[in-house]
Amino acid sequence: MTCGKKAPHHTKVKTKQRQSKRGPLEFSAKTPVPFLRQVVSAKKKVHRDPRFDDLSGEYSPEVFEKTYSFLNSIKEREKEIVQKQLKKSRNAEQQENLQQLLKRMTQQEVAQKDRQRRREKELALKKQQREQAQQGRKPFYLKKSEKRKLELAEKYAELKRSGKLESFLSKKRKRNAIKDKRRLPFRKDM
Repeated sequence: MTCGKKAPHHTKVKTKQRQSKRGPLEFSAKTPVPFLRQVVSAKKKVHRDPRFDDLSGEYSPEVFEKTYSFLNSIKEREKEIVQKQLKKSRNAEQQENLQQLLKRMTQQEVAQKDRQRRREKELALKKQQREQAQQGRKPFYLKKSEKRKLELAEKYAELKRSGKLESFLSKKRKRNAIKDKRRLPFRKDM
């Protein structure tokens, strides 16, 4: 003992106190880690998406249409409200926003009617195939290209009835001409 200081008896490795009771234990880096350490895994929270869950059932467009048919009347009312607001508004920016909203609503309505018409055609085709199978004939399945041709022919017939065939064809010709111009190689004049 020099100068009245006591020598330390033995050194003990201390574990630090935790910052919070939920925090991890703090160990000294000097102590060796056991060869097979036990890892306590936290329970993983399982997220459940009802769209893909078996409890929700299978998606059927017909059932969906019947269940949510009231939405069509609500959409019609909203469309009328937007049209009234468009007539009343004086602000150019607000008018533009309302016109875009109205255009989107009408496009959604047209797309829904188109989907409904396609679904009805598919159901009629399936019914016809079932009847042919019951009669003993071999069922005939259309290819996608053949379905597309039939749809196109029907669209032309419908446009001819309504008298819009010429305007439709002229627009299509213009679109095709623009596509052809884009495909041509760019020529530099020297």
